[in-house]
Amino acid sequence: MSPRSLSRLSLCAAAIGALAVAAFADAPSLAAEDAVIIPAPLSDAQVAGGIQTAVVAGGCFWGVQGVFQHTAGVVNAVSGYAGGSKATADYTMVSTGTTGHAESVEIKYDPNKISYGKILQIFFSVAHDPTQLNRQGPDSGTQYRSAIFFTSDEQKKVAEAYIAQLNAAKVYKKPIATKVGPLEGFFPAEAYHQDYLTLHPTQPYIAYNDIPKVENLKKIFAENYIEKPTLVNNAKVTN
Repeated sequence: MSPRSLSRLSLCAAAIGALAVAAFADAPSLAAEDAVIIPAPLSDAQVAGGIQTAVVAGGCFWGVQGVFQHTAGVVNAVSGYAGGSKATADYTMVSTGTTGHAESVEIKYDPNKISYGKILQIFFSVAHDPTQLNRQGPDSGTQYRSAIFFTSDEQKKVAEAYIAQLNAAKVYKKPIATKVGPLEGFFPAEAYHQDYLTLHPTQPYIAYNDIPKVENLKKIFAENYIEKPTLVNNAKVTN
């Protein structure tokens, strides 16, 4: 078993104890972070032909990746690290919380099938709780912060405007803590992190924290949900 799996199992045991067994049978009712139904962004990125890239961070990348692997129009979603240097893009180092990295997901998407704004709506609604500061569920530390790493000025404007819109609408009980900054580099995580939700659906951490996110995607964004996930090993990306 990987070091990551061991650490996640330890965290999960501390967080949910005896509920882990029940999570296997009734995962959707045990969501660690509740989904919030939110309005779509008032402004969105314009369709510009070709596959586009969005990079977001919202706690453990297993769940965020899993959500977007079940999202129509996403042609690939890769777990990785953003916010730090290539030299420290290693799970053991990132886990210290001193590298500047956040556990992130690089989302390659077809703008003719899903917009950048819709990706952000899903990110803020079901993929994580954007009001949490440097934590998500049982995980805490700067590596679990909520962040949007923009790849263009247009993405920056859309993300900042959407956060302002949601804060003004008071759809959350607390202000959004998500930081918006430029993407200076994305580094894929180790192979054992990829497709983790699909490969380990009954692992206690996944069953309790992440399967409910996919269920909420199916419920709240039914028109954007696909049953068969687009896995990293099977993805076909054409730029």
